[in-house]
Amino acid sequence: MRRLILRRLLISVPLVIGVSLLTFLLQALTPGDTARAILGINYTPEAYAQLRHQLGLDEPLLTQYWHWLTQALRGDLGVSPISGLSVASEIASRLSVTVSLILVTTLVAAALGIGLGVFSAVRGGALGRTVDVLSLAGHSLPSFWLGLALVTVFAVGLRAFPATGYVALDASPGQWALSLVLPVTALAVHGIAVIAKQTRDGMLEVLSREFVRALRAHGVSERSIVFRHALRNAAIPVVTVVGIVFVHLLSGTVLVETVFAMPGLGGLAVDSTTQHDLPMIQGVVVVFTLIVVAVNLLVDLAYSWLNPKVRVR
Repeated sequence: MRRLILRRLLISVPLVIGVSLLTFLLQALTPGDTARAILGINYTPEAYAQLRHQLGLDEPLLTQYWHWLTQALRGDLGVSPISGLSVASEIASRLSVTVSLILVTTLVAAALGIGLGVFSAVRGGALGRTVDVLSLAGHSLPSFWLGLALVTVFAVGLRAFPATGYVALDASPGQWALSLVLPVTALAVHGIAVIAKQTRDGMLEVLSREFVRALRAHGVSERSIVFRHALRNAAIPVVTVVGIVFVHLLSGTVLVETVFAMPGLGGLAVDSTTQHDLPMIQGVVVVFTLIVVAVNLLVDLAYSWLNPKVRVR
């Protein structure tokens, strides 16, 4: 177990560096730069050149990246040239919003998706076809469009939930839950559909095996067969899908947080990109990459717990 964790952590180091370098280069290739964003429309060539020199933008790209990397390795993500705020403190103030949104969405999608998948595999018939339709609909409906529809119906029309904003959990647990209902619903539909489909297919495959028929012949209860044996054997691909859904939600939050005006990392990434705030973009990308690394590690550990015979190499 320790070797697995150590191996994954060692692999994550070049991954984080590679992603940060690619982000740096892609951002440098986009039209405009930080100096133009700060100066606005009316500026002289002299003022533009002077500001670029002050910000170090006239240095070679790899030199700029090396300066950022050496600071980041010391735990310093720099200061935003647009707002003048520390990148680390700004990310820390918004991280809880995105983490709450992703964790709650993943839990809802996993609970409903696994429950619906197991139930449809056991019952079959019309419910199985319903899961197929739900899977197709979940893949087809964009989360941002669904978010706008939910706001129109449940926030503007019925006034049942707040349309925008976020309330911290420690400030008011009840308001925190209400502020998450619509964005979580918009994000969870796709995850529920994918997890339900995978769970149903996995359960049907396991329930058709010889050992299941042997358990039934020995008088083992159907409940025990379904939950103790079949679900555990079908769980490894389901865990993989749950991990993929979690990672997919990182990109989904960028649009959903914008729709619901939530002060999370997704909205920060959008604002920083439009303003060419490179230090802030780099910080957000590094945090997202570290989250992906942590999720992949948890998935690998779940494999070992569900089936000790599995050895991730």
